[in-house]
Amino acid sequence: MKQAMPNWLKKRAFLTPNRPAVSFEGRTITFAELYQSVFNMAGKLAASGLKRKQFAGVLLRNHPDSAVMLLALQLLGVRAVILNNRLSAEELIWQLEDSQAAFLISEELFAEKRERIGRMLPELPQLTKERLSEVNFVEPDECTEIDMDEICTIMYTSGTTGHPKGVIQTYGNHWWSATGSVLNLGLHENDCWLCTVPLFHISGYSILMKSIIYGMKMVLHEKFDPGKTVQDIESEHVTIMSVVSTTLTRILEHLQGDKLPDYFRCMLLGGGPASLPLLEECVAKDIPVYQTYGMTETSSQIVTLAPEDSIRKLGSAGKTLFPSQLKVIAEGNREAAVHEAGEIVVKGPNVTTGYLNREETSKQDIRDGWLHTGDIGYVDEEGFLFVLDRRSDLIISGGENIYPAEIEGVLTSHPSIMDAGIIGRKDEKWGEVPAAFIVQKSPVTESELLEYCSQRLAKYKIPKYFYFIDEIPRNASKKILRRELRTWFSSKNK
Repeated sequence: MKQAMPNWLKKRAFLTPNRPAVSFEGRTITFAELYQSVFNMAGKLAASGLKRKQFAGVLLRNHPDSAVMLLALQLLGVRAVILNNRLSAEELIWQLEDSQAAFLISEELFAEKRERIGRMLPELPQLTKERLSEVNFVEPDECTEIDMDEICTIMYTSGTTGHPKGVIQTYGNHWWSATGSVLNLGLHENDCWLCTVPLFHISGYSILMKSIIYGMKMVLHEKFDPGKTVQDIESEHVTIMSVVSTTLTRILEHLQGDKLPDYFRCMLLGGGPASLPLLEECVAKDIPVYQTYGMTETSSQIVTLAPEDSIRKLGSAGKTLFPSQLKVIAEGNREAAVHEAGEIVVKGPNVTTGYLNREETSKQDIRDGWLHTGDIGYVDEEGFLFVLDRRSDLIISGGENIYPAEIEGVLTSHPSIMDAGIIGRKDEKWGEVPAAFIVQKSPVTESELLEYCSQRLAKYKIPKYFYFIDEIPRNASKKILRRELRTWFSSKNK
């Protein structure tokens, strides 16, 4: 028997119509006002031809209009393919084609990318929020009831082959993610969540879902700014914020000798473990930090470390949230012993059912309900998870996931390049940045490669360093031996 619930926003507007829902640049709207805006937008989208169960690409910045658009798609039962607005037009085209999107919804801010997409995909209808404001409203066919197994969103995550995969996120995934989080953090009457992370990331979208499900105000920023962050924590009475180490460090630098207000109760830290000095500074400033482990496939965090354990269990991501399970699988497909490294596998109602149009990959990665993450880690005698290696040499730069294979594919497509290898290089500002090792067919300059990459990759994926070498080290299976590239780099930079 399928599980169904009332439409979340419609129910929330009925239960607590006058509660604040979204605050942006000093203006706050209630849940009743939010629902009315969403209903109006749903009518304009319906008038433009969007239909239930279609896939629609969404390319928007952080803004209340974007939240309205995403919720309007839910109200219509349209599946949102949420696009990273930092990607190049070529990367976006690939995802739009792969998802078989019936529409692209965007805004004038991304006119240049939209024009290129239009040239490459002339049959794909494009809608902008500016033009939609002029569309005549028609009564939308609302999805008043939510099927928890129905697809809500698709978010693309980079794959080790160089091609991204569309992660299927159901309404049930988002519901149980929000439920697991609240069972861990609790819910206070005056809770308010600051969202400076992108809505196109699961970290940002999950805050929007929590706001609707909990009946909690979300303070939305277009982008992260440490001064505005501290200002709004005080003026908007923010109690919770999602951060990565880079943004948390900048907040602490801005605070200098000051502290956050007493009512602030949680920095939810993702994107890798925090350093001991960073955690100690947070302790000194009475800032609770909850370290987490999660991914697009788990609809946000699935493992969280409470602040009381942050120093004692330095480097740990914590324990699984209440609805979820975790184990570590060692060689021989057996469960690893305490402190024995193996692949991290997770299970729970917040875990994806698979990848869009990737049946074989889904069967390979999800077995008996267990998602094989590709991450390597271990659990200690108390059940705390320690992540040792991030997804086959994943680079995390300012909270963004970068897979070396994707950049290598672009570089080796250059006519002057015979082979290429990518590793992460430590960076004070971003944590890590990509460094490229190049084997040339014919002479090519670093500036030429930068220009070539800028046309094909998002800015944060473009290598910041180029090293020209004679050969890329590979094993018998022709897989790049990145550890040897790191050793080469270390020997040259002693």
